[in-house]
Amino acid sequence: MTTLFNPCILIPVYNHENPLTGIVERLSAYRLPCLLVDDGSDASCAAIIRSLADRYSWVQSIRLELNQGKGAAVKAGILAAQAQAYSHALQIDADGQHDLDDLAKFLAATRQQPDAVVIGRALFDASIPKLRFYARYLTHAWVHINTLSCAIPDSMCGYRVYPVASCAKLIQSIAMENRMGFDTEILVRLYWQGVTVISIPTQVRYPLDGLSHFRAWEDNLLLSQTHARLFFGMLLRLPKLLARHFR
Repeated sequence: MTTLFNPCILIPVYNHENPLTGIVERLSAYRLPCLLVDDGSDASCAAIIRSLADRYSWVQSIRLELNQGKGAAVKAGILAAQAQAYSHALQIDADGQHDLDDLAKFLAATRQQPDAVVIGRALFDASIPKLRFYARYLTHAWVHINTLSCAIPDSMCGYRVYPVASCAKLIQSIAMENRMGFDTEILVRLYWQGVTVISIPTQVRYPLDGLSHFRAWEDNLLLSQTHARLFFGMLLRLPKLLARHFR
């Protein structure tokens, strides 16, 4: 299947009013449609999102009245992108972690292989909290097990380009995690379906005044449950996954 190239930018937002304006201003150089998915933000952030949509003709605000989690916001954004005939959704986080200078690299890789999912492989500086840094390795190990491969070197970096059609089909057919585990789950399921994964190294930093919504106990428990579900899904697909190594 060959996918046409008509990308948009997708930013899930939950109370990130401080960095968001600067991010959108920098994105103006690319002149790509931008979907800001407001995941039930407080009134002050919601007002900034609306003001950005009013100020820039290429920015669109999508509001979820209740906070449901990053995964739910991304799902809503992908389905909105499908409804508006966008072929790809380039996701970046709203907290200022991602290096926007790499955006052109992600778009170029997608243009070359439009049926693939392009993911960031995070390169961290000293700003990353140590617990988050080491916890990522446990997720990496589970992803390698659940795909029987090293095709997904970093399933937690939110800097990525989704092929909209294949992702929307997944979202509409399978109940996936609504919070942080979605980033990992959708990549594993795309791999199971034979979608090529392209990895691009990219600098990721944790701003000193940044706002993180990662809930250490709750989200780690949900991630563990997600990995367990995927493990049993891998067992059902074991013959097909093993066969991919002998093609």
